[in-house]
Amino acid sequence: MSAIGPDFISLQVSNLESSAEFYQNYLGLVRSQAGPPHAVVFETKPIAFALRDLMPGIELGSGTQPGLGVALWLHAPDTQEIHDKLIAAGVKITSAPIDGPFGRTFTFADPDGYLVTLHSKA
Repeated sequence: MSAIGPDFISLQVSNLESSAEFYQNYLGLVRSQAGPPHAVVFETKPIAFALRDLMPGIELGSGTQPGLGVALWLHAPDTQEIHDKLIAAGVKITSAPIDGPFGRTFTFADPDGYLVTLHSKA
């Protein structure tokens, strides 16, 4: 027996409501009615994506980048529009948009410093 592949991704965040609003307002993610009170689950496909309160002992402001070494990519057909909206809001873009094998691609830092890459080609 072997693992099939990822089917749930969750980020621990320092302020659940603020982070959830960021992902809703700038990436257009929609909250699901499912999920426990300490998390916000979004209606994403094919893999579920959620934000959750910090686990005991986790400190995101410790000076190290959260999720260092993990690549989180989200498909978004309108990456340039989202990029422009993030720029206008003063969100840090860590890799400028480029056109490549995954379509229009760029990376930004979310409110907790997680690096998230958006790409336009499925």
